Amino acid sequence: MNKSIIVGISGASGMIYAVRTLKYLLEAEYTVYVVASKASYMVWLEEDGIKVPQEPETQEKFWRSYLQIPTQGKLICHRWGDVGASIASGSFRTLGMVVIPCSMSTVAKISHGLSSDLLERAADVQLKEGKPLVVVPRETPFSLIHLRNLTQLAEAGAKIVPAIPAWYHQPRSIEDLVDFVIARTLDQLNIDCIPLKRWKETE
Repeated sequence: MNKSIIVGISGASGMIYAVRTLKYLLEAEYTVYVVASKASYMVWLEEDGIKVPQEPETQEKFWRSYLQIPTQGKLICHRWGDVGASIASGSFRTLGMVVIPCSMSTVAKISHGLSSDLLERAADVQLKEGKPLVVVPRETPFSLIHLRNLTQLAEAGAKIVPAIPAWYHQPRSIEDLVDFVIARTLDQLNIDCIPLKRWKETE
């Protein structure tokens, strides 16, 4: 069974969403292809004081160490400018792609078919091939331009999962709130690897 998934990380606030998504997918033994936009490295540094290495092999080692997942799953990182990477091709086989968090700049570019880097190209490929693309916008408030771009993405087949947590699962930490959003995001790809108390699940 194909257990490959692309995770795009753009320069929106909320890098914890990306970090915990990688954690859960690797723990569940998925093959994860990661591409982070150029801006995401600056956001990581500002939010968490973390300087994430950009060299793919070094970045893979960094994530394994940071997440404390030395062997589970498979992790392949790509540079944002490597538009010749495997995930840029329509022939690449994957369960789909999530962009988490997704900036409004990235939403705008994907919704208009602009592929200025590998993240945008990989997302464009998902749409043209009819494969699942899930974007997790992290912005507030939305302007009319943002809403129109999100609508255009939805019309093209993308799933929009805003970073808006619920409270019915009785969260007790920031991680609980973050994990709810990630679980609902991965639900769109039929991936269930996060412990989550779902609505009336015990009934």
